[in-house]
Amino acid sequence: MNKRYLTLMMAAGLVAVAKGADSKPNVVMIVADDLGYGDLECYGAKNVKTPAVNNLAANGIRFTDTHAVAATSTPSRYSLLTGEYPWRRPGTDVAPGDAGMIIRPEQFTIADMFRSNGYATAAIGKWHLGLGDKTGTQDWNAPLAASPSDLGFDYHYIMAATSDRVPCVFIEQGFVANYDPTDSIFVSYNANFEGEPTGAKNPELLTNLRHSHGHDMSIVNGIGRIGYMKGGGSALWKDENIADSITAKAVDFINEHKDEPFFMYFATNDVHVPRFPHDRFRGKNPMGLRGDAIVQFDWSVDQIMKALEKAGVADNTIVILTSDNGPVVDDGYDDKAEELLNGHSPAGPFRGNKYSAFEGGTAVPFIVSWPGHTNPGTESPALVSQIDIMRSLGSLFNARIPKGAASDSRDHLPTILGQSNESRQYVAEMASNHTLSVRSGKWKYIEPSNGPKMIPWGPKIETGNSPEPQLYDMSVDRGERNNVADKHPDIVAQMQAYIRDARAKH
Repeated sequence: MNKRYLTLMMAAGLVAVAKGADSKPNVVMIVADDLGYGDLECYGAKNVKTPAVNNLAANGIRFTDTHAVAATSTPSRYSLLTGEYPWRRPGTDVAPGDAGMIIRPEQFTIADMFRSNGYATAAIGKWHLGLGDKTGTQDWNAPLAASPSDLGFDYHYIMAATSDRVPCVFIEQGFVANYDPTDSIFVSYNANFEGEPTGAKNPELLTNLRHSHGHDMSIVNGIGRIGYMKGGGSALWKDENIADSITAKAVDFINEHKDEPFFMYFATNDVHVPRFPHDRFRGKNPMGLRGDAIVQFDWSVDQIMKALEKAGVADNTIVILTSDNGPVVDDGYDDKAEELLNGHSPAGPFRGNKYSAFEGGTAVPFIVSWPGHTNPGTESPALVSQIDIMRSLGSLFNARIPKGAASDSRDHLPTILGQSNESRQYVAEMASNHTLSVRSGKWKYIEPSNGPKMIPWGPKIETGNSPEPQLYDMSVDRGERNNVADKHPDIVAQMQAYIRDARAKH
């Protein structure tokens, strides 16, 4: 048979299976934290081995031009779970640990989409999207007024915010996990509690990690944090056990729901600061704690994949692996991450890191595997945005999404399954200071901004700010070094139109 004809027939068959009325594959979305495009071995990482992720890529599709919507965690995750750009919702900047819930209960989320189509749903790991109704009003000693249960998740076991922010406890089904009634929890982002030590005043108590900038408020597990906390007792996490805790909960969820379709949002803490992995990994990597954390992330992936196999559902499970934004090396803790890179480039070939308008801020690894449906060991150059994951996955079972929901998400399922290399018309990206950039085809445009050239408060990261329009030809200049805006006014005008379109409410 003609090879081209056979390929077309196979692709048509895959689409038919993917959109079949009775086809309800499980979906596991693995979202790493601050993991850069260049941090995985299958993306060219140096000095670190990631065999589990390598194996996932070898059995699926590895994308080389995928972008988070934002260069920081909270807005990126907001878009991933709602299909809506974060600049449409006030309060989606990096959230404090006592933020009220940013995704509101009346919003239709990706979890709502799956649950309304007969799926069991779970959110496990990092949350960082707020809890309770209003910022600073939570009673951490009682059931929370609002939690992921109000957003379509049947089960959740989450970090209240992120590991460098208080409260340093897990929330399970809207209540502090392992709650200690003898040690009530109090949280403040305004003032310390009387008699409580801090990293700034009691550095001798920083027995596990010291801060390099910031992170000098309350001390939990020998590590300074952002914000103030009192109490917690046996409910307080130990950083070295976080990966084990969330991975065990994920494995339990798989086993409990192996006989029904399920959707699991598994958001790891690695490689976010503070990096203090389990003893099994700590001190084993030449890049120090950051390298150890990457290896620990790979272990979590391995445990998930083994659990799917053991439960007998691996062949009917779509696994998506990605990161919430680009990497950061020194983000506030003296873990020698910068000194120990030894030629490793966390952002791969891209300029900038987390927070930045340059590509390193939003270019992320993206791997999709669905046995029997994705072509093993393939690479896709398609331009992809995480904003489209919601509607693309919804088209697997013809999900009905309410009018106005997932307003910025588009169905690109054939691309995500590797049946097509069709790119999105444009991909919008937001830096930490709300500067917008767009990618379209080979072009990258950054709108003018008068902000500083470097992040002013700690990490050594270029912001991408310039008072002049910036245009880069990514086909020959992935490092964004040669601004050609003055040579291509027509392209600049088109890219500016894309930004206006992204900002417009559709």
